[in-house]
Amino acid sequence: MPDQRAHRGPAPGDRELFDGEAQPRLAAAVGDLSWLLARGYPLDAALALVGDRFQLRARQRVAVRRCAAAEAALAARRAREVGPEAVRGAILWLDGFNVLTTVEVALSGGLVLRGRDGCLRDLASLSGTWRRVTETLPAIGHVGATLSALAPARSVWLLDRPVSNSGRLRALLEAAAAESGWPWEAKLAASPDRELAATDGIVATADHVVLDRCGRWFNLAGAVVQGAAPDAWVVDLG
Repeated sequence: MPDQRAHRGPAPGDRELFDGEAQPRLAAAVGDLSWLLARGYPLDAALALVGDRFQLRARQRVAVRRCAAAEAALAARRAREVGPEAVRGAILWLDGFNVLTTVEVALSGGLVLRGRDGCLRDLASLSGTWRRVTETLPAIGHVGATLSALAPARSVWLLDRPVSNSGRLRALLEAAAAESGWPWEAKLAASPDRELAATDGIVATADHVVLDRCGRWFNLAGAVVQGAAPDAWVVDLG
């Protein structure tokens, strides 16, 4: 049966899995996983070890995995992170689904995670298909307003071509830009990760694979959520 949900809100059971009592245990698990990664343990094996030790459910393990980072990787990311002043007048490349989905989740009251690197991440899964939800247009609007304040010379949204309906999102982004006069374009790419890692511009993403390969990066989703949804459900596991 196709997914008919109109929001990217919390999954059933998220409050129990990530409430205040669970948070210290999950943060400890993130710390242990990061320690193991720093010592060369394979990610899957280390996650299984940590997950079993803390008796984590499947969704909690995904959260711990997304928030962990070895010290060397963490230091490298921090060294290449730029602030808002660096974005002004620069070309900003957006990891489109990564940025937009996190903002949608925050606006809908869903779970947003803050990892060790300070990035915000969600647990939503596209599963190869993108669908428009109630928060999509507001999320695009909030990203546009944030970019207007940041004033990059140009912004480029990269969307995964293999994801079904990515062309529809590109059309929404282009229409929003035309209506509001935002200097951005939206492109479909077979491998956005590869393009983001190779660009000389500033990258907006929370994808750890891209963060560990790209040059300069900016925490755009964090800036948007802070301004547009200050009361969002953010669980800090960093």
